[in-house]
Amino acid sequence: MAIKDALLPEFDHEMAQLRVALERCEKASFGFKPHEKSWTLGQLAKHLANVPMWAQMTLTTDELDFATFPAPKYEEPASTAVILEEFDGNVKAARAELEKATDEAMMRTWTGRTGEQVHFAMPKAAILRTFVMNHMIHHRGQLTVYLRLTGAKVPALYGPSADEGSM
Repeated sequence: MAIKDALLPEFDHEMAQLRVALERCEKASFGFKPHEKSWTLGQLAKHLANVPMWAQMTLTTDELDFATFPAPKYEEPASTAVILEEFDGNVKAARAELEKATDEAMMRTWTGRTGEQVHFAMPKAAILRTFVMNHMIHHRGQLTVYLRLTGAKVPALYGPSADEGSM
């Protein structure tokens, strides 16, 4: 089995689950932040909409130098629809790159660095699982806490939620 064939079903499932969570983000709650050091709900949702873009970048480049990559500034989105449109476009582009990835390409090393300091260098398949998928799942978990704290319904992601008794 090709590596991409093992990753695509997980990618599709997790992105579909993330979309459900993003749909629950209400414009009225975009400014909410649970702590002064936290992002706002809108910033977190915007970040999550962009995470699939990292899959496309991983598959089309061999490294990222954080010293030359501008730090993202997540302004409050205009609406939930804008977040979903950006997310859908990023997922579509990432999936297209994943569909055409060869095993050879997936095993090519991808490096994250700041100048000469290498933070990690792993096969692209491992980057997709850690830097992209696990990263997204981590922040999606944060988003579900934000949803709970703002009174929005928390979706059933890996099993029933208190708001949705069944899957």
